[in-house]
Amino acid sequence: MKILILRFSSIGDIVLTTPVLRCLKNQLPEAEIHYCTKINFKSIVENNPYLSKIFYYDKNLSETITALKNENYDLVIDLHNNLRTMIIKLRLGVESRSFKKLNFKKWLLVKWKINRMNNSHVVDRYMDTVAHLGIENDHQGLDYFIPSKDDVKLADFPTIFSQGYYAYAIGGQHYTKKLPLPKMIALCKQITQPLVLLGGKEDAANAQAIIAACGTQNIVNACGQYNLNQSASIIRQASKVISHDTGLMHIAAAFKKEIIAIWGNTVPALGFAPYQTPFTVIENNHLNCRPCSKIGFSACPKGHFKCMVDLDFSSIK
Repeated sequence: MKILILRFSSIGDIVLTTPVLRCLKNQLPEAEIHYCTKINFKSIVENNPYLSKIFYYDKNLSETITALKNENYDLVIDLHNNLRTMIIKLRLGVESRSFKKLNFKKWLLVKWKINRMNNSHVVDRYMDTVAHLGIENDHQGLDYFIPSKDDVKLADFPTIFSQGYYAYAIGGQHYTKKLPLPKMIALCKQITQPLVLLGGKEDAANAQAIIAACGTQNIVNACGQYNLNQSASIIRQASKVISHDTGLMHIAAAFKKEIIAIWGNTVPALGFAPYQTPFTVIENNHLNCRPCSKIGFSACPKGHFKCMVDLDFSSIK
């Protein structure tokens, strides 16, 4: 059997598809499992041993479809379920299965605060797409594979980090999914462990402000200093991970790390809580405006941003 998996983005969503790949290959060992994603996310899938071949979509959908047609797939598993993947399925003209996005139930939760999600984690919905093949969830959690060239040596950090450290993913795709800088500073001030701040180049200034405010040598600014696999290596070696609702949170879950998950305008009930790893949720449950989006905004729609500003960090040490 030759099976194509479709998932174009983003970091966390792609990591959350990995149980499907592992279970398919382990339970159908003779099958060829192919994957198609955006070129931007190559590093997440290129080292996955369960994949026989990977296709990278880079703006030209027709070109990608032509390459996929040459493979003569038996089955397409659509774990993205958007317009582009629908076009691919139509053009390939083979049997397909698509995961249930539950958009109406999400709308009920976001718009009217009516929760009909029934604790439906997105991984379980991904797994439902291959149930007709007799594939069962092995409950081994998520996968993330780091090539040896991207292993980060702790010798790069101050000596105290060799005795253990926390990693804090300070970034977020949307403003309302991450703490404002004063709250990040307040959180970091009360952490007694050495701390590595992770994020992109766009987070580097915030990281420097945190270090300046905390006045300690026990915080390292790694924002924009490492590629994604190297950031994953730092997470893999951490004793605990603090994260907003981001892709790095799901990478931490792949390494079975204890996670402190900080939620702002989104909520775990939408189906994206850390998967099969110990975690603590930090959120403000005393607001009637939350969740205000299933994704996020560039600013708080209400103007007060209490979902983040009023968070209590007293349980974090």
